[in-house]
Amino acid sequence: MVRALVDQDIKPREILFDVADDRLEFEVGVESDESALIEALADTPVLVTSSRLPVTERVLESAPDLELVAKIGTGLDSVDLVAAADNGVTVVHTPGLNALSVAEHALSLLLAVNRNVFLGQQALEAGKWRDAMPTSRPVAGQTIGIVGFGNVGSRVAGLLDGFNADVLAYDPYVHEIDTQITGAELVSLDRLLTESDAVVVTAELTEETRGMIDEAAFEKLSEDATLVNTARGPIVDQSALVDAIRTGSIAGAGLDVFETEPLPADSPLHEYDEIVVTPHIAASTDRSRRATIEALIELVNAYVREESLPDRFVAADPA
Repeated sequence: MVRALVDQDIKPREILFDVADDRLEFEVGVESDESALIEALADTPVLVTSSRLPVTERVLESAPDLELVAKIGTGLDSVDLVAAADNGVTVVHTPGLNALSVAEHALSLLLAVNRNVFLGQQALEAGKWRDAMPTSRPVAGQTIGIVGFGNVGSRVAGLLDGFNADVLAYDPYVHEIDTQITGAELVSLDRLLTESDAVVVTAELTEETRGMIDEAAFEKLSEDATLVNTARGPIVDQSALVDAIRTGSIAGAGLDVFETEPLPADSPLHEYDEIVVTPHIAASTDRSRRATIEALIELVNAYVREESLPDRFVAADPA
């Protein structure tokens, strides 16, 4: 039997168990700190994880039996890929399979912030009616800037087609030909920030993008602008965002990801009605979750059976 540790965030697990090779034996659940993960990985060749678990250099060096990390989703910022390869650990993930789900959630947050959905609920709960509400802003006809034009960003642009929006895109690794099908215009980050009525962040977290949306970026946005982030929390300087909301430099924000997760109950993000927050659920529709888990366990099965792994899903290969 091949022992596999499964992060409790991988749900629904029944899909995992139903599709798994008979040689796999699962243990579910571990605390999200390095020491607990190292202890749990003793005698364990396979780790099936979300971004919750820190697969760091220390973890990889301290888990000599680990052979495969199967990371659900696209983002790999929680896995040290260089250390994985150096320690003989293969890393696979499932890029693009949840992209439409994340894009749809980004659009939902954009609508919720601009159309005062949360404020409307609060008004009703307080016994008030529409006369107590500020006027909302339409998304239709806006200029929407998308930061990061990969699997998710391009799908956000596609969904916006029905809103008659002008779409600007910033991504230094994308060629203009990649934006033609959606009609997005590839521009500089400065122009995107200056001209956009709303900015949607869908970029990967790298050293280049960390803190990209900072105080200087917020100063370039108009006071009527909104920000949506469904990528990774550290791409947006959270303190600078709070200051921008507090001073009225921007109109609102919709966030599914945060610098610290889970988001603390005493976070200042909770203090502002102009900010709509959700608990990192953008990728978690039943349809996309099922497809992603099935793809992930098939990668694990292939590894256990010593079959070749498709290149598009391999993030680190010690060979």
